[in-house]
Amino acid sequence: MLIDARELEDDSLLEADLAIVGAGVAGITIARAFANSGQRVCVLESGGLATDAETQALYQGEHAGIDYPLAGSRLRYFGGSSGHWGGYCRLLDPIDFEARDWVPHSGWPIGREELDPYYQAASEAVQVSPARFEDLDYWRERTGEPLIDFRAGRIHTRFFQFSPPTRFGEVYRDELAKAPTVSVLLHANVTNIAVVPSAKSVSQISAQTLTGRRFQVRARRYVLAAGGLENPRILLLSNDVVPAGLGNEQDLVGRFFMEHPHVSGFAELVVADKRRLPTIYRSRVLIDGRRAQVAYTPDPAFLRRERLLNASFTMGVGKAYHDTDRSGLAPDAGQDRANLAMLQAARCFLTDDAGPIDPSDPGLAGVQMGIGCACEAVPNPDSRVQLADSTDALGLRRIRLDWRLTEQDRRSVVTHIRSIGRELAAAGIGRLQLKLADDGQWPTRVRGGNHHMGTTRMSDDPTRGVVDRNCRVHGIDNLYIAGSSVFPTSGSANPTINLLALAYRLVDHLKGQPA
Repeated sequence: MLIDARELEDDSLLEADLAIVGAGVAGITIARAFANSGQRVCVLESGGLATDAETQALYQGEHAGIDYPLAGSRLRYFGGSSGHWGGYCRLLDPIDFEARDWVPHSGWPIGREELDPYYQAASEAVQVSPARFEDLDYWRERTGEPLIDFRAGRIHTRFFQFSPPTRFGEVYRDELAKAPTVSVLLHANVTNIAVVPSAKSVSQISAQTLTGRRFQVRARRYVLAAGGLENPRILLLSNDVVPAGLGNEQDLVGRFFMEHPHVSGFAELVVADKRRLPTIYRSRVLIDGRRAQVAYTPDPAFLRRERLLNASFTMGVGKAYHDTDRSGLAPDAGQDRANLAMLQAARCFLTDDAGPIDPSDPGLAGVQMGIGCACEAVPNPDSRVQLADSTDALGLRRIRLDWRLTEQDRRSVVTHIRSIGRELAAAGIGRLQLKLADDGQWPTRVRGGNHHMGTTRMSDDPTRGVVDRNCRVHGIDNLYIAGSSVFPTSGSANPTINLLALAYRLVDHLKGQPA
């Protein structure tokens, strides 16, 4: 059932078997999984059923380092940031889980094989089932087009599958509203996670509405699923017994914040004839009611050999260029028509097909392709979430985010852009010109993908992580964390379907433990 916490009696005490903080993708998924378990579930959600400015303002904060839109990157209402999710789904690669000697602080305590059994359920939740993310034969057969053999060995073909996208607050609202053992408290802002004097277990959660109503929730087990920025904030704010904050004895809560850096205008790519690229390589195709597109990803052997971070690229058709489009070229330019067009291409980031291009046009010099890239970032302990001195409407200290990128991140981006250019040239498809200055500096304008990862990282060693392999906070018997904040490394895949697989794995663990 859905309950407006503003209508509760002041100082109410609610009891449950499982309390979940946050009704986003992870929180809703865990609640759904327990709906028919016979256990009482209480979900605390800060927002209502729609966004409102006063609640959204609770996300405001301060930043150091790279400029970051703290409030604009998240949605604070039932369904969470699935409300502005783009629907991109791709699995983390097996190498992303490995401890790589060239990637500081890398290595998950689990391998990809431990998540593989859960990707089907995750695919169903985001409406892209069945999962075909790495099935080359399936897409070759269903599209009727060949797949490219990247002979130089730098790039291999994987696939994005695109969720509609699934808005969890809309799609699963009625299911939770009708679940007799699930109570979703709306407008319920967690202000403190209280622990017993030994700090070995959580005793209750304190919450408050913006109207001033206060109440507590007491449960046997608790799951913090408030996102990669709010999860560490809540732990740091809960400092009445442990002064450094819960789970923070090693000063790791909030550290290792990771995002996928996005830059625009980093390269210009021209293909002499777009038909040389099978359709799924340059646009989304609709197959069996689901949309998919190729993700150009580095071969793991290439990553190991060159000691690089992971990355993924997508392409889309931009516009046609003709051999008369020569303004601004150097007078001694002697390239062929495709190269001339490449040098003329506008420095912009394009993703959508700009309309039909007539391949029989005798003046056609080539087709400019839009190209996008997401690159893995090194886990950096100095990239972190801390508490600011300023406070929000509830009197709680706001976030101070210090997002940092390293030279290793930048070098991987540059190298991968060059690599994909060489692969496309070797395959006779097109030419690419790097537009990202290789000067040791990141561009002045870098944005993220709204992917908040790493701030409560997973490790079996409590001196290296906040949670263990089962997502339980080290040293606290009944407190767990769900979501991408537990990722030790980011990979280059969008986090949603991967955090969902982790959530289903956590459900299995919780169901296997005494309630």
